[in-house]
Amino acid sequence: MTVTTGAAAPPFSLPATDGRRIGLEEFRGRKVVLYFYPKDDTSGCTKEAQEFQALRKDFEAADTEIVGVSPDSVKSHDRFRAKYGLEFPLASDETKAMLEAYGVWVEKSMYGRRYMGVERTTVLIDRDGRIAQIWPKVKVPGHAREVLEAAKAL
Repeated sequence: MTVTTGAAAPPFSLPATDGRRIGLEEFRGRKVVLYFYPKDDTSGCTKEAQEFQALRKDFEAADTEIVGVSPDSVKSHDRFRAKYGLEFPLASDETKAMLEAYGVWVEKSMYGRRYMGVERTTVLIDRDGRIAQIWPKVKVPGHAREVLEAAKAL
């Protein structure tokens, strides 16, 4: 399944950092950025997390929550978060059900080898739980700033 702008965001409930569960319902009435990334503590994923962290207060001022999502375990997320001082939650989708619902669990290819993995994607959800904007195949530099501007405009 692939999400589309204007559609209702697929519901989810996932284990996350700080021993909590995160679900779409808890964000009702607020905007939320779901950024899907392949793997904790890798260069691109670390840079992306740091860019969102650097703008966290600005997202807060825009009444927007940030949630990172990957198939890594909560234990891995906890280490990643602590190592880089991330103050927003990271959700773990080891079953890949949410990743599939949002259309980001895809076949990838590297050096001629095909495998399944997360396509770096960001989804901005409005206060009513609808998809406001989607950024597929994200290039990290400057991306968090672009998402922030879109969140402010909502």
